[in-house]
Amino acid sequence: MENWKERTSLLLGEQNLETLQNANILIVGLGGVGGGACEQLCRAGIGKMTIVDGDTINPSNRNRQIQALVSTNNQKKAHVLEKRLLDINPEIKINVISEYIPASEMNKILKQDFDYVVDAIDTLLPKVELLELALNNNLKIVSSMGAGGKIDPSEIKVADISETYNCYLARVLRKRLHRRNIYTGITAVFSSEKINKSSEITINEKNKKTINGTVSYLPSIFGSICASVVIRNLIRF
Repeated sequence: MENWKERTSLLLGEQNLETLQNANILIVGLGGVGGGACEQLCRAGIGKMTIVDGDTINPSNRNRQIQALVSTNNQKKAHVLEKRLLDINPEIKINVISEYIPASEMNKILKQDFDYVVDAIDTLLPKVELLELALNNNLKIVSSMGAGGKIDPSEIKVADISETYNCYLARVLRKRLHRRNIYTGITAVFSSEKINKSSEITINEKNKKTINGTVSYLPSIFGSICASVVIRNLIRF
């Protein structure tokens, strides 16, 4: 096989490539943000991933999710993404959990040692539970805030959860975390752009009450930034 990691090696060096090859990453939520994060981590040479999502691809996903195609409609997001990642790096080891994990059972996916956790969950209770468990288990974590209703990538920032602003998801998340005596220690990727409230509609789903309009590129940029946080911290670059 040709050395597909050649350009990465030129930038990062062989020792850092080895560090990435030996890393084990958990990504929870495989929508526009999580799917994008998975792909960038895979292309950087991460050696092992656990990917978690119980959703099925539907046509509304095609505007922003990398695994959403006409040909993959009605297929499980996690399994489609697994196939894509293996097509990028056939040597990557992938553990697929293709089911919805409620907050009460979130601890079961943290039973192995992870070098980093990427939280790309868009439902509140499981998100809070994952963040608390990760902190309690001394796991490094990067958490994506809301990418919906926003359009300007220059407003995306990386900061501690306590320093987030102009993000509804981050505000509600902070309140829930405060109830658990958690105020800092979570790296957040968020946008300081004020949300376009006209893009929001009310829905009647079990785990969601509202959804916001999205544009093709913004969730994947969130995902890429989450991946960059993981990679740069793993190799201290």
